[in-house]
Amino acid sequence: MLAASETSLSTGLLALVCVLLSACGSSRASVEPSIEFTRLPPAGEGSPEKLDPIEGRVTGAEPSQKIVLFARSGLWWVQPLSEQPLTPIQADLTWKSSTHPGSAYAALLVDEGYRPPPTLDVLPEKGGPVRAVAAVEGAGLERPTLKTLQFSGYEWGLRQAVGSAGGSRNFYDPQNAWTDKNGMLHLRITGEPNHWSSAEARLTRSLGYGSYRFVIRDVSHFEPAAALSLSTWDDAGPPREMNIEISRWGEPNSKNAQYVIQPYHVPANTVRFTAPTGTLTYLLRWEPGRASFKTMPGTGGDSNPVAQHVFTSGIPSPGNETVRINFYVFNNKKYPLQHESEVVIEKFEYLP
Repeated sequence: MLAASETSLSTGLLALVCVLLSACGSSRASVEPSIEFTRLPPAGEGSPEKLDPIEGRVTGAEPSQKIVLFARSGLWWVQPLSEQPLTPIQADLTWKSSTHPGSAYAALLVDEGYRPPPTLDVLPEKGGPVRAVAAVEGAGLERPTLKTLQFSGYEWGLRQAVGSAGGSRNFYDPQNAWTDKNGMLHLRITGEPNHWSSAEARLTRSLGYGSYRFVIRDVSHFEPAAALSLSTWDDAGPPREMNIEISRWGEPNSKNAQYVIQPYHVPANTVRFTAPTGTLTYLLRWEPGRASFKTMPGTGGDSNPVAQHVFTSGIPSPGNETVRINFYVFNNKKYPLQHESEVVIEKFEYLP
């Protein structure tokens, strides 16, 4: 009898343990997976040279799941490296990693085996192997102090982070941009070979469809590796990039200017031409489904244009893009930049 009682008691205890374990497993499975950030870097312009810590925690995660981090700089870029896209979750459900600067940051809770692409236009929604998504931007991020100047009636922010203009790494110094007593904008490339610093000024607000007009002093003195880009660019979404670019891209015998609708590698999206000596006016008229470019001698008469072209394919629609004036060094190892350089933009004008 005693043995039977002990057997019965053991069986009952085993059943109770099973019930409790089942309940615990059921409780954990019923918790909705979520992510929160506990440490965020400040907002910043994309820089391949800078890494900041980023941390957080999850609820409802399974042991095999991982975190995938993204930072937004035009596109969403996987962090900290495309070769290192998965961040492990610790036993206490916290995680920590590093990220390059961006205008926004995002974290995905993903199943084992998930392999994110290096870049995304938009973040994936929750579903399938993506169990939770969290993102923060705008007011949720500390903003570094932006140095600005006034030019042609607009406020312009001065770049001070490393950039990769034209696929070439450039360091930027706000001291390389200023306006003179006549209100003209000066941008300089300063330093010495292999240690250059460039200049970029960008509008602090978006203007959208309309006419963009730039009056620029003689650019014929540019060395082949110097590059001036007049462009639209969106940090907060698809790049929405259109360019007027003045450079020989390091090739002395190349034409020195072009109109571009990105992506540039599509042959029909780039039109090369030669910008002559003297002051020139560059015009972009942006309309729905249409981008008209024109370059004129002097300060803006429409007669006898130097070059002109109309694009009707791949034209972006407005978003949060801003105008950027970027004077930088193109990395051409055969004909590298040898001397400091300066460009003067006499005037910028926008008409809706």
